Amino acid sequence: MRMIPETPQMFSLIKKKFFASGETPPAADPVAADPPPAAPAEEPPRQSWLSRLRLGLRKTGHALSSVFTGTQIDENLYEELEAALLMADAGTQATQYLLDDLRRRVKATKATTPAEVKGLLADAITELLQPLQKPLTIGTADGGPTVLMVAGVNGAGKTTTIGKLTWHLSRSGASVLLAAADTFRAAAREQLGVWADRNTVEIVSQAGGDPAAVSFDAVTAGRARGRDVVIVDTAGRLPTQLHLMEELKKIKRVVQKADPAAPHEVLLVIDGNTGQNALAQVKAFDAALTLTGLVVTKLDGTAKGGVLAAIAMWAREQGRQVPVYFIGVGEQLEDLQTFDAREFASALLA
Repeated sequence: MRMIPETPQMFSLIKKKFFASGETPPAADPVAADPPPAAPAEEPPRQSWLSRLRLGLRKTGHALSSVFTGTQIDENLYEELEAALLMADAGTQATQYLLDDLRRRVKATKATTPAEVKGLLADAITELLQPLQKPLTIGTADGGPTVLMVAGVNGAGKTTTIGKLTWHLSRSGASVLLAAADTFRAAAREQLGVWADRNTVEIVSQAGGDPAAVSFDAVTAGRARGRDVVIVDTAGRLPTQLHLMEELKKIKRVVQKADPAAPHEVLLVIDGNTGQNALAQVKAFDAALTLTGLVVTKLDGTAKGGVLAAIAMWAREQGRQVPVYFIGVGEQLEDLQTFDAREFASALLA
């Protein structure tokens, strides 16, 4: 089995292996005299990406950090923090959970300054988000392709995310086949085709074909051609469009006819700028499809970021894991990166 890396360190190893431009140059000859001065080190790719993540979450970060600029730990601090978390779209349940947890940590550590409380809040957020951090595993028991079914509303960046995910998988050594099952949007098939060409992978599509039939053909072809991964791009739809949600259920059923164990992952792409609406989408799509993972995009815009705490709280209450496999902060291929709870909490409070 292959695992899409879970930590920055693991990801850097793959980048070092596959991207020559990011490799560390060999050490200088220890006996060489008067070596030339070293060139300024470039910012590591992950660090550069983290800088953009902090920039994308600056709206939330500023609101939360301003709570800790005073000199006292009192009820006013907690009230201001409650308002800031709610404004960050953490939701009422996650906000109350974090406040209770923070009070417990402050009492246990005998923290005396707002700066210390801020560090404890970062720990509390990290712990809440930790269950969302999980690597995407590629590989099946019978050697067939891992089938990823990808859903999302229009405008969330679903097809672009599939293109970036294909790039990551290909770079980690997996062979990918794409299924253009978004037959409702006029340019969807062409857009996915561009990503297939860009990543040099095959695509199964039909002009005006039935989405479920395209998905069935792709899974069958993926097995016959020995592909490691089949990614099914489904039509963007709103949870209120019941007939389209029924179409999604049909795609899942038909995919299971091609491979009873498929889809191995049902992923939802959500726009990080939509706040509590993103949580509503997670609930609706989960009710229809039983989600196995999320991808959060567009965290480089006006994203508030706290919605991940709301999602983590919802998953906690459901007693199950719905991990955030990737988060995105831009349009470049490298801008889709693995989710790390500690990194996100730090960016949220930067």
